[in-house]
Amino acid sequence: MLPPTAVLTDIEGTTTPIAFVHEVLFPYARTRLPGWCKVHCDAPVIGEVARLAPGAMIVDTLLGWMERDEKITPLKTIQGMIWAEGYAKGEIVGDLYPDVAPALRRWANGGLRLYVYSSGSVDAQKLLFGHSSAGDLTPLFQGFFDTKVGPKREATSYASICRGANVAAFEFLFLSDVEAELDAAAAAGMQTCQLVRPQDRTVAGTRHAVAADFAEVARLCGLPKLA
Repeated sequence: MLPPTAVLTDIEGTTTPIAFVHEVLFPYARTRLPGWCKVHCDAPVIGEVARLAPGAMIVDTLLGWMERDEKITPLKTIQGMIWAEGYAKGEIVGDLYPDVAPALRRWANGGLRLYVYSSGSVDAQKLLFGHSSAGDLTPLFQGFFDTKVGPKREATSYASICRGANVAAFEFLFLSDVEAELDAAAAAGMQTCQLVRPQDRTVAGTRHAVAADFAEVARLCGLPKLA
């Protein structure tokens, strides 16, 4: 198989510790959600929530979705808007594994096209990489995708990403910690590699290449190696 010319990466458990999402981002949004909804009660995204849960209390609905970690687009949009305020104030800094930024810079400088696909909104993705512990990494990426293209465990979502990026599926390498997501990407024709990071207690699967960090991804998958 030819080396990939583009990399599509997940965030949670792949570039970023799961603990950052669940112990920093989610509590930050949960605490500020009631006040945010009160100030932004006329926002279009609040109307989207009302249409999805007619007759229910908006804040209670959102908190319930958040508690169950539902991948619902209006929730992800609102979380992203709350986090934007936190990043702007310097109260949040995007946490990345130490191997991620050097690899992304090396791969981009080597001519690889880089993309992100996460259940978090595109705005939230840009905030994390734009205010990361390694500086602003957003210029390295060619595009960002969220659940508007479809669920992460369905092959059609990855086919949509290929069309949106104008990259053939076989040229893509998809990186994720979740085997079911990798299965869907492989079904769409992408190359795949599972990140199994000890800190996140990820269980290695048997159907995809397995790497402990981005340096190992480079060695296994034919990408520019870290110096």
